[in-house]
Amino acid sequence: MTSRSTFRRRRLSRFWHRLALSLGALLAVPSLAADAPSLVSIAAEGTQFRLTMSNGTVHRSPDLTGAKLIVATESGPRKILIAKVERDPTAKTGDVWLHTLMVEQPDGTTQNLCEPGPDGRAQAFPSATALRADGSVEQTAPETFELICTAGARAKCIRFGYRPWEPAERDMYQACTRMVRADYCGAGEGTTRNGMSIDLYDDRRIQTPENSPNQAFEAGWRPNGAVCVHHVRVQENISLERLMDVCPRLRGKTGAMCTEDAARSSGAVLFNRSKP
Repeated sequence: MTSRSTFRRRRLSRFWHRLALSLGALLAVPSLAADAPSLVSIAAEGTQFRLTMSNGTVHRSPDLTGAKLIVATESGPRKILIAKVERDPTAKTGDVWLHTLMVEQPDGTTQNLCEPGPDGRAQAFPSATALRADGSVEQTAPETFELICTAGARAKCIRFGYRPWEPAERDMYQACTRMVRADYCGAGEGTTRNGMSIDLYDDRRIQTPENSPNQAFEAGWRPNGAVCVHHVRVQENISLERLMDVCPRLRGKTGAMCTEDAARSSGAVLFNRSKP
């Protein structure tokens, strides 16, 4: 049974937080003087908030601890407190900033926007992206963005080093989101489960393989899903036989024929290993 508290958290995690200027109003930023210029725009810049003021000055996430924002959610405007901002100590690149975001409840209490991920962090950051029904991710204008939680596949892939705001890395980022969720067909249906160990890597060496003897090559990935599948990650969720039924393009591309070299020749941009 799902508790009311868990249900509320899941709903919060599913919000599309599109901070249009009309709703992205700055309520208070402790680091700014009382007579500070007015807010002109709020946007996502990588994983940071970027506030542009009427006098041309710009404030980014590290300046905004203690700020409150009004955001548009599927249940109406909500107040969110930026309780903490820190650089991600485990990210592959140095431009990932983690935000602890507290949502003000109708009774005046606050609740973390996110649930903890495997690393125990319950944080988020803005991303100028939008999720389509098929699980693909599209870029949006910087002023129209989402808040994505670190426990989710899209935030994990940014922390892995695949940055959707860099054109050269967008295909790898999209392939990564498919890989993390074991969305073999690229239809938006993940088949993994929480806590599964995966070893991901790519030919650009943003990520390199650990080559654990307990793991074997699982699949090669493109933005639209797997190009071939050696073994499925969670057999209780889907078998190779069932996968070929629901994803006809993978017929003849599963089992022993799916090697790293075969995946590479089929255009894979990302690879992973997992326990067979």
